[in-house]
Amino acid sequence: MARRLTRKAHHAAVKAVLDGIRTRCDVAARRAADPVGLVHGYRESVDCELVALASACIAFGNVRAIRAKLHDLLSRLGPRPALLADDVPALRVRLRGWKHRVFRGADVARLLAGARAVQREHGSLGALFEIELARHGTLRSALAAWCDAIRVAGGLRRDGARRGPGHLLADPRGPSGSKRLLLFLRWMSRGPDGVDLGLWKLDPSRLLVPVDVHIHRLARNLGFTRRRDLSWKTTEEITAALARFDSADPVGYDFSLCHMGMLQRCPSRRDAHRCEGCGVKPVCIHWNASAAP
Repeated sequence: MARRLTRKAHHAAVKAVLDGIRTRCDVAARRAADPVGLVHGYRESVDCELVALASACIAFGNVRAIRAKLHDLLSRLGPRPALLADDVPALRVRLRGWKHRVFRGADVARLLAGARAVQREHGSLGALFEIELARHGTLRSALAAWCDAIRVAGGLRRDGARRGPGHLLADPRGPSGSKRLLLFLRWMSRGPDGVDLGLWKLDPSRLLVPVDVHIHRLARNLGFTRRRDLSWKTTEEITAALARFDSADPVGYDFSLCHMGMLQRCPSRRDAHRCEGCGVKPVCIHWNASAAP
């Protein structure tokens, strides 16, 4: 029977594996396949903010389908989305007929119109977020107030029985972990490092990991959390675990982990076929009895 590692030794082993994954990640190739890659095509910060917000908010489903819908969306918005968003009737016409899952062009038009109104009032979306963070103190409360401002300015509210308008911009006060909003914050606040843009002044140590079903499963397999829900609390637990390896930038592991070749198939139990070649297998609780913290 394998001797169980001490907690300190286990943490060191996991850190070594995660650092190796981050070092080996082909950033240029992965960025080209990621929605954030499209944001890098814009020079003006106001355009980057709007494109990043729309890209993160519609990031549901298969990444190829997401990028295809984003290409269509961005071609409609043209080279200066902020200028188009200043003309709301024209913006609505451009986005008429666009659709992705439960979202329609009219929903995205409201999102962009509201975000652009915030930019005009405060100079940038980031400037308003700084104000809300200073006012509320916590990331969650600041993010909720920031979303409220965009939602009100754009008239982005529930439309009868349709989920689209109310679901496009999440409410961080709710039960979910607000993965898409935290992804947007990561893009805006980290870097610039070839992936994230570093346009905002938010300290990366305050960020939380955007947790979807795949990151959640991987985190459970690494012993970062035992929680089974995709809640804000689960997000905090996973981020706290990563902060043990890099307290200044725990979310710095997110991009490389998201793009691990085997991540999309990461199982909830030991599976010789599906786990073959996985980068975290040496420290996975299903494969190494001494890996359990």
